[in-house]
Amino acid sequence: MIYREIFANGLWRQNTGLVVLLGLCPLLAVSNTVVNAIGLGLATTLTLVFSNLAVSLARPALRPEIRIPAYVIIIASVVTVLQMLMQAWFHDLYLVLGIFIPLIVTNCAIIGRAESFASRNRPLPSIVDGLATGLGFSLALVALGAFREVIGKGTLMSHASLMFGEWGKSLQLTVIPNHPGFLLALLPPGAFIGLGLLIAGRNWLDARLARNREAMQPESAPHET
Repeated sequence: MIYREIFANGLWRQNTGLVVLLGLCPLLAVSNTVVNAIGLGLATTLTLVFSNLAVSLARPALRPEIRIPAYVIIIASVVTVLQMLMQAWFHDLYLVLGIFIPLIVTNCAIIGRAESFASRNRPLPSIVDGLATGLGFSLALVALGAFREVIGKGTLMSHASLMFGEWGKSLQLTVIPNHPGFLLALLPPGAFIGLGLLIAGRNWLDARLARNREAMQPESAPHET
């Protein structure tokens, strides 16, 4: 049951990008295509999983006075390894994402989960929390990337070869044929507008689900006098 709650919080109730609103700099900067969003989402998720695990394992040995610098060192070490792996295996995508890969170290969501969860829980729940938080952030990234790419280019999964090689070229979909392009959607103002619409849609859906749950609850029987 505890793992179900962790996933519900990470994916929906406390979604990093749509509710807590942490890590917005990379969320807005690289989400102009789905492929960029998937790449950064996977890197962030792996960082959350391994940094949460390392913090949970190290928590008995960490004194309160040095815990934050220790978290930063752990996260920086994980990001450095991921950066080297991405540079070796996904070099073209690494060049596109650029500075936002090493900047994962400064993502407040990762330090926040290390402080609020991993430092107080055992390794397995900490891994699940990192996975759930990373997947929630990735879903927000992909949703925003899909919205901006469709509006801006009329396509989905453009330049998928950056991640999947030659096979990725067959993954590109033309959603709007003969689309002339809408530059605003691909620029920073389009990112802010798209994120605002996603947050509004998530809040509307959450409110509607809450009303449906209230409507399904049986009315309490009147007390007999």
